[in-house]
Amino acid sequence: MTRQPALARRAEELLGSAVVATAPVAGGDVARATKLRLSDGTTALMKTLSQAPAGFFEAEARGLGWLAEAEGGVQVPALLASAPDCVILRWIEPGRVTADAAADLGRALARTHAAGAPSYGAQRDGFIARLPLPQRPTDTWAEFYAVRRVLPYLKLARDRGAVTDSHVATVERLVGRLTALLPEEPPARLHGDLWNGNVLWGTDTTSGAAPGAPASPWVVDPAAYGGHREVDLAMLALFGLPHLPVVLAAYQETHPLAEGWEDRVALHQVFPLLVHACLMGGGYGARAADVASRYL
Repeated sequence: MTRQPALARRAEELLGSAVVATAPVAGGDVARATKLRLSDGTTALMKTLSQAPAGFFEAEARGLGWLAEAEGGVQVPALLASAPDCVILRWIEPGRVTADAAADLGRALARTHAAGAPSYGAQRDGFIARLPLPQRPTDTWAEFYAVRRVLPYLKLARDRGAVTDSHVATVERLVGRLTALLPEEPPARLHGDLWNGNVLWGTDTTSGAAPGAPASPWVVDPAAYGGHREVDLAMLALFGLPHLPVVLAAYQETHPLAEGWEDRVALHQVFPLLVHACLMGGGYGARAADVASRYL
């Protein structure tokens, strides 16, 4: 590890501890990630983003804190510092993924969801990747999924040329059927962006575990809000997750899902597919419309 002076100085201002060395960390899709080694022996992860939208890192810190409040829920890295231009988290050392760790994730995620939320949505808007995430509460999940998740990103995808008029018409027809398709249940405490890349299999550096030791599950980069718990599970399935069947079985044992949930997995993937269409274009818009057509 070397030392990037400007970044190290900013971390020192927030932490009150000298930064001995820094090193870039690969894999961040949005923010720049840097590993910090502090003079007190702590290892941390600093996330920065040039010209971050107002409230970007505050929303991440708020989500991490809210998820951490769930008793027995999924682990999140300790928040060491947050500011408008960055967050600094306790470093999680990569470990070895096992079926036992996957089962732990399923049980812990079920407990996080069961901790609940005051309403569908949240009191303040947030972000998913760099995109604004509208959070104003609604009375039902079907309404929230329609007007706060599907339609805003359908419009943005159309504005960016990522969907055709035919795609738009198909998804809009699906929106008209959501009341009949989506079962109501109390709002769950959601991670909100729970794809494979936001699940870490690792060990807390404060635990003294050796590198390569059996892992435990952690989650990062939340877009947290109150919503239907099937959304988080649909996100885990969208891009694949190690031992996903084990995760789902353990979840079901802890907090059983409503009948027919398997048939709604793709339905709850329309939203993240539209988000990807907005961010990346490609075939994501067509894929979202194809999924929507299955429910018409």
